[in-house]
Amino acid sequence: MDSSSSFEHALETDMKTLAAEIHRAREMKNEKNAEGLDAVKEAIRAFPQLNQGVSDDNGVSVAPMTSGEANSPLPAYAKNAAPEIKLEIEYLLDLAFHKGIGTALAESAKSPYFVQDAFHDVLAGRLYPELQKRGLMK
Repeated sequence: MDSSSSFEHALETDMKTLAAEIHRAREMKNEKNAEGLDAVKEAIRAFPQLNQGVSDDNGVSVAPMTSGEANSPLPAYAKNAAPEIKLEIEYLLDLAFHKGIGTALAESAKSPYFVQDAFHDVLAGRLYPELQKRGLMK
């Protein structure tokens, strides 16, 4: 498997795991449940405990954001953070897209809470539209 295929498989598997967690959370809770972007954020927070055995069956990937797509992938509240904080958040996002969400979350656990929160927010913001496009989220 080349690095591109490995990238596609890791991210695809992680996205399906997140979609399954969102679906499971909706079925388990009778009270008001998080919707949309908030549901993705909750699933990302639960990700380290999720079963990693979700199969990949369509091979479509989400391309990481390039410098031409946006000036910064950071959430608005992090745009004025110190440069080293911004780089750490961007590094974690890149790690998620190339090595998998689980790897990036494990690495983010070593970071301050501000970095973890910003990373979760930017990751959810990137994944939510793709989950919607694939019909995995409403």
